[in-house]
Amino acid sequence: MSLDLAVCAEMVFLHLPFTQRVEKIHELGFAVEMWDSRTKDIAALAATGAGFSSMTGYSAGSLIDPDSCGEVLRTAAELVPAALELGIKRLVVHPAELIDGQAARPLFRATGQMWLTAARTLERLGELGAEHGLVFTVENLNTIVDHPGIPLGRAKDTLALVSGVGHPNVKMMLDLYHAQIGEGNLIALLRDSIDHLGEVQVADVPGRCEPGTGEINYPVIAAELRALGYTGTVGLEGWASGDSEAALSGFRAAFS
Repeated sequence: MSLDLAVCAEMVFLHLPFTQRVEKIHELGFAVEMWDSRTKDIAALAATGAGFSSMTGYSAGSLIDPDSCGEVLRTAAELVPAALELGIKRLVVHPAELIDGQAARPLFRATGQMWLTAARTLERLGELGAEHGLVFTVENLNTIVDHPGIPLGRAKDTLALVSGVGHPNVKMMLDLYHAQIGEGNLIALLRDSIDHLGEVQVADVPGRCEPGTGEINYPVIAAELRALGYTGTVGLEGWASGDSEAALSGFRAAFS
């Protein structure tokens, strides 16, 4: 059973302009993930002929904040045309607003209001997705190393949100790098979340580099995904520990 493999162009071939990174990833046989599409030449990216897996699906606001969740919805709608032009089906959102990867307003305790606001906002994102044939995926984050102050960031929380909303256009972007740092027990997590997965993202721990550079046994993860019948995308959202092409080869080997 084959798995579709994608690579985040924000984190490899960093010596190249972004469009050339996309071309290189495409030449090597991978789909492409990216973050903020507003800074990209969408027409040039489309002209590469690359397949695009996912991109960030909002540019302001917070799922959990009643005062700014409307900004998530507004900016998500603004990004839909770029996604459609590139053939992207999955738009990624986070439990709370990030600025340069960090919590815009660090909060260290979740409240009932946060849960309710996030669920209602995701329902509306699901409606937007259904209108355009898109899926909004909620990415889990770790709050120990990379994203302190993000409530509802753990995988068990994002899974609870997605399953509670129960909308076919709202899924989980299960990032196993973040999950390993925050929770571990990855095989059980895969089994619990399999029915709600939009995509799986990977990188090794520590260091957030390609599989084989850290403690996660990714060939075992790959075998479990196949055993569970998962046929979706696995995306490398990690840095290259050395040469980018060698890193992508290592990623492919772990999931072949």
